[in-house]
Amino acid sequence: MLHASTRRLMAAAAIGLLGTQATAADLRYAHVGAEGDFQTRFAAEAAEEIGTATDGEVTINVFPASQLGNVAEMVDGVKLGSIHMGHHDFASLARIVPEIAVFNAPFIYRDGAHALAATDPATSEALIALNERLVEEGGVRVIGRIYRGARHISSNFEIKSPDDMTGKPFRAVPLDLWISMIKGMGATPTPVEVSELPTALMTGLVVGQENPLTMISANALHEVQSHVAMTGHMQSVLAVFVNENAWQGLTEEQRAAISKVLDDKAQQSLEWAQASEADLITELEGKGMVFTTEENGLDLAAFRDKVLPQITADFPEYEDYIAQISAVE
Repeated sequence: MLHASTRRLMAAAAIGLLGTQATAADLRYAHVGAEGDFQTRFAAEAAEEIGTATDGEVTINVFPASQLGNVAEMVDGVKLGSIHMGHHDFASLARIVPEIAVFNAPFIYRDGAHALAATDPATSEALIALNERLVEEGGVRVIGRIYRGARHISSNFEIKSPDDMTGKPFRAVPLDLWISMIKGMGATPTPVEVSELPTALMTGLVVGQENPLTMISANALHEVQSHVAMTGHMQSVLAVFVNENAWQGLTEEQRAAISKVLDDKAQQSLEWAQASEADLITELEGKGMVFTTEENGLDLAAFRDKVLPQITADFPEYEDYIAQISAVE
């Protein structure tokens, strides 16, 4: 029996999606985001603006909502060239260079603007160094980023400190960094793909998860979760990455135009997130969700004190990169 990922690649070939059948200026862009999420808006608008900026020389065809596979399959597809571009958490690229996951580490950014500055592929000292390794070891390059807002914890019970999560099954993004973080929070990490998350919450496989409010809203998690703890433990910043052969197949002018569009869209994504958080809280409260903040008892210091030692113990190789990230103005 063929593996699911093999079947997907065969299906892609059957409809003419494999890299050998596309021109250098006809690029496939995959991601796992749902309709209504900032990342979905980002990809759709970037594709249109790249077409305009290159006078129609580069066409970006976007495949959202895991149409070309889950996260691991998408990253493998970009490595192979069967998918040209994609975006997801930086930690998804740890399959190639483990240290790249540092850009998703909890409690390392001062705010969203700092997160974008520290992940700028043109100026970030840490990212420039890790990008060289991505190209050399995996044939993949980070060319942009997306800000989705701070990540918070949702559950079907109130959470004020890590003690409230002890021993309970919480969804972890199926990446080592997330497993370490959820473990540090005291919960039992349970890896679940985002496409399977609503079902996992509904059946009780997991009793909670963490994500930006835009994702909680777009995926209607209010239907299976009652509470949100506003921990802001991560500034959710996604890497936009490209197959290196496809990137070098473009002209220098095309690459410059694409880079400018992606940088402009990154700044816009920060504006979207900042403008929408209050509205999202109001929307989700109207659908019955209860929010816990520092003002009504959330102990953020307890989360930092539990999570950071766990990350440090599991990933000592992050230390120098975290220092570089902290130094970014």
